[in-house]
Amino acid sequence: MKILIVEDDASLLQVISEWFRSEGFETDTAASGDDGFFLAETGIYDLIILDLMLPGMDGLEVLRQLRRKGVSAPVILLTARDSVRDRVAGLDAGADDYVTKPFAASELLARARAVLRRNGTVDAGGEMIYGVIRLQPGSREAYAGEQLLKLTGKEYELLEFFLGNKEQIVTREQIFDRIWGFNSGSASSAVDVYVHHLRKKLSQADCGHYLQTVRGIGYIFKGEDNV
Repeated sequence: MKILIVEDDASLLQVISEWFRSEGFETDTAASGDDGFFLAETGIYDLIILDLMLPGMDGLEVLRQLRRKGVSAPVILLTARDSVRDRVAGLDAGADDYVTKPFAASELLARARAVLRRNGTVDAGGEMIYGVIRLQPGSREAYAGEQLLKLTGKEYELLEFFLGNKEQIVTREQIFDRIWGFNSGSASSAVDVYVHHLRKKLSQADCGHYLQTVRGIGYIFKGEDNV
C-alpha cells in the first residue's frame, strides 16, 4: 500500500516515513502544503497523513481543495491543536481521523489501520482480501486460497493496487503513475506487459478471470462471486 505524508518538520517526517515503511507501506513525502496538494491530486494513495500547520497552503485548505477535486483517499490529520473547534473543522473538511502531537508510533499506526479497515482496504488482521485472493502487505506475499503466488515486486504492487481499487475501472495512466511514477524511465507499455504476466500467474491458480480488460481504457479487478 502507498501513503503520502505531508509534514514540514523534517525529522518528524523522516520518523513517520520509517514507521510506515517498517510496516510494509510505500511512502511519498512532502514538506509543504503546495507540494503535498500536487502529489495528492496527481497520485493515487491508499492513505494521506496531513499536518495542519504547513508552509504555503495549510493542511485544512489542502484537505478542502482535495475533496473539491474529488480525491477520496482517507486522510489522517496531524496537529498540535487540540480544541474541539479545530477537530470539528478538520472532520467537517473531510478528514477521516485526527491525531494530536505528540503521539506514539503505535497510536498513529493503529489509527491508520483502523481508517483502512473502515474504507475496506484491509481487514481486522491487516490483510487485503477479495474473493479467494489474499495479500499480506507486511510481508508482500500474495495467496490464491492457500496457494502462494510467486510474484515479482512490480507484479505484487499491481495486484495490491487492483485490490485497493476492486470493482473500479482503472486506466493505464493511473496504473503507470502509481506503480512506476512520473519520473520513471519506463514506457507506459510496461503496464500491459506486467498485467499480462500477473494475469498468467493468476490463471495458473484459476484466478485469471478476476483481472479483466476494459478495451480502450484500462482494467478492472472483479470476481464473478462479487458482482
